[in-house]
Amino acid sequence: MGGAMLAGWRERGLSPSVAVDPSLPPSPGPDITVVASAAEIPAGFRPAAVVIAVKPQSAPEMLPHYARFQDAVMLSIMADALGGAAVVRAMPNTPAAIGQGITVACAGPGVSEAQRALCGQLLQAVGEVAWVDDEALIDPVTAVSGGGPAYVFLLAELLEKAAIEQGIPAPLARQMARKTVSGSGALLAASDLDASVLRQNVTSPKGTTERALAVMMDEHAWPETISRAIAAATARSRELGG
Repeated sequence: MGGAMLAGWRERGLSPSVAVDPSLPPSPGPDITVVASAAEIPAGFRPAAVVIAVKPQSAPEMLPHYARFQDAVMLSIMADALGGAAVVRAMPNTPAAIGQGITVACAGPGVSEAQRALCGQLLQAVGEVAWVDDEALIDPVTAVSGGGPAYVFLLAELLEKAAIEQGIPAPLARQMARKTVSGSGALLAASDLDASVLRQNVTSPKGTTERALAVMMDEHAWPETISRAIAAATARSRELGG
């Protein structure tokens, strides 16, 4: 995720910055200095924002190295909460890699309007941005949009499998499943209609789609399963946040 965001920032024009990532080449361009660890950040570097894009389990070892940047706003996209005077907690999702992400962010009480605006500009480089005032909402946001791409990919995976079961050759099954999911997403993005209306537009009375939806929309099928899945992911996000 950090790599996707960095690519978006560089496309828009990046002020001189430092990236901490042992997997990046030492000199990817004149706008950025790459170091292998936070301890190697140049002593005179004074960032306006520090973006934290690491796994929560790495935070205890890494965060102390950033304590000296007291004037910077901390933009955290960890699944964990982050303490500090000026912290913006954000949850992007993987379509950010192609500039089609959705990020929901929450500014802590120590964040100034200028710092919030700066974080908004950074996040807009990879897609749409929405703000919430209640940090507790980041947990269900994580469950819905943070993990959402995995659920969509699962749908494509299952459509492909079901097509093969019905005798469709595997290459065609994959092509159909992937294009159906991506094309439907593009149609949804381009339309002002509710998703339910778009669904109904595809569903002819007493037709094949109606028969399939009768199975999927049984109260113990998708409606119950999706609700349970999002509740489980929300609970796990709260556990990670401590």
